[in-house]
Amino acid sequence: MSLRNAVMAVLLEGEASGYDLAKSFDASVANFWMATPQQIYRELDKMAAEGLVQPRLVQQDRRPNKRLFSLTEAGRRALHEFTAEPPRPVAIREELMVQVQAVDAGDVEAVKHSLRERMSWAEAKVARFERLRARLLNGRTEAEFLADADRIGPYLTLMRGLTFERENVSWAKQTLAILDQRTKTHAE
Repeated sequence: MSLRNAVMAVLLEGEASGYDLAKSFDASVANFWMATPQQIYRELDKMAAEGLVQPRLVQQDRRPNKRLFSLTEAGRRALHEFTAEPPRPVAIREELMVQVQAVDAGDVEAVKHSLRERMSWAEAKVARFERLRARLLNGRTEAEFLADADRIGPYLTLMRGLTFERENVSWAKQTLAILDQRTKTHAE
């Protein structure tokens, strides 16, 4: 998947500046796609040159002028074509997993520290995603939201992110318990 598809998916929400898109990435698609603001700005320029997005200059008095981008019909067609293709399988490439794999020959305490950090990070993301979920639902039940919302894609990807991070917390807790038990047993 390319960054352009993620940008176009966010632009389905409406016109946005590069800064707004970077904030949206942090708040919504960060659970499945990461990009720096610089990467987003470069991609927007390429997409504008290809006619996938339309920039509009907004004059501002006390701040620098800004460009707002909206999805063009060509962009909508490209996004439609992207969704019609089956995605490539995902392969996990994660340094923490390699550390855990090698824990028997490595520094167990350092690996446990990394696991605790990962667990803390995942717990923070779960809390952030829960706040975002509450904002999306806006007092409605999930069933009401799914029946009435204009767009449900952001909610569905948010739920995947929540499940993923909750599983990270669960796995880290289980792995820490096993390593703690082994450390205790080997110390006796």
